[in-house]
Amino acid sequence: MLAAARRWADAQPADHPELVRLGVFGSYARGDAGFGSDLDLVAVVRDADRPFERRAARWNLNSLPVPADILVYTDAEFRTLQASESRFARVLRDEIVWLVQR
Repeated sequence: MLAAARRWADAQPADHPELVRLGVFGSYARGDAGFGSDLDLVAVVRDADRPFERRAARWNLNSLPVPADILVYTDAEFRTLQASESRFARVLRDEIVWLVQR
């Protein structure tokens, strides 16, 4: 599955020139995905003209072989998140497998 995610990720900078980093977290990143697992993606972009809740709509996830969700953060938002001590920030720090880094 990570190979398919890498192929998909490699094509994303052409559609999203604002992309800084794109990664996988969750069960596929940890290597414990099973039947029914979805692919959890995180994208970091230079800036965004939409609110956080509406950014994922611009990403076409249909070519991925499993259901997928993507969270799209600006670089500043992601740095703030990573500096926090929230449980989600710890999960991301521990699990992200970066597929694209520009």
